[in-house]
Amino acid sequence: MKVRVSLGGSAAFVRFYGELNDFLPPDRRGRMLVHRFDVSPSIKDAIESLGVPHPEIELIVVNHEPVDFSYSLQTGDYVSVYPAFHSIDLGTVPELRPRLDRPPRFVLDVHLGRLAAYLRLFGFDAMYQNHAADPEIARWSADGRRVVLTRDRGLLKRNEVTHGYWVRGTEPRKQLLEILRRFDLPGSVDLFTRCLVCNVPLTRVDKEIIAGRIPGRTAEHFEDFHECPSCGRVFWKGSHYRRMLGLAGRTLREARK
Repeated sequence: MKVRVSLGGSAAFVRFYGELNDFLPPDRRGRMLVHRFDVSPSIKDAIESLGVPHPEIELIVVNHEPVDFSYSLQTGDYVSVYPAFHSIDLGTVPELRPRLDRPPRFVLDVHLGRLAAYLRLFGFDAMYQNHAADPEIARWSADGRRVVLTRDRGLLKRNEVTHGYWVRGTEPRKQLLEILRRFDLPGSVDLFTRCLVCNVPLTRVDKEIIAGRIPGRTAEHFEDFHECPSCGRVFWKGSHYRRMLGLAGRTLREARK
């Protein structure tokens, strides 16, 4: 049953929960907000006008009933907006967007190049171009069912973007840890299987074939070599591999806590 309250004009009550409060000014977090309007907006437009991008939202409840983004906000509505749930089965609640593939594929904005390389190191499909504009990223996300990872809230508000996440951290390794936890990825990690530069899966290659393309007497000391089919780079388990393996181990242990 809908509850109507006289507000002396067109207005509704909206409350955001959990990490969605990251998008609000400190004095508006964790409290009921009054949202005023002249013409009844869609719930999606109303929420984004308050600062929260729609891809961050998992569930919207209006007057105790779940709704989708097309719901038209009415005077006196009580709106509760929730972020992604990791351990709750929402059952028959209306889905706000198509389900993600597992593991998800990503597209990152121009500010997250180091994070893209880390995701590739962990075996995830992470599309990145350091010159890509927001319209291109949004289109790649829609065409390839990719999750947009960005530090730009405006990018997440584009209509083409159905799946996206605003990266809170600013340090690349902490950003990686954040993404592993947010998308429940530790069980999908497949280390050293993707080119860190091209994002293409690596293929095993005989050392006789690439002996002239690697430094010094490397072929005499290592047996396991992989090649990127796109750029031709060759990878082996040298000192750099051991350093990256240490970083991966520490990050995965933290992500599982």
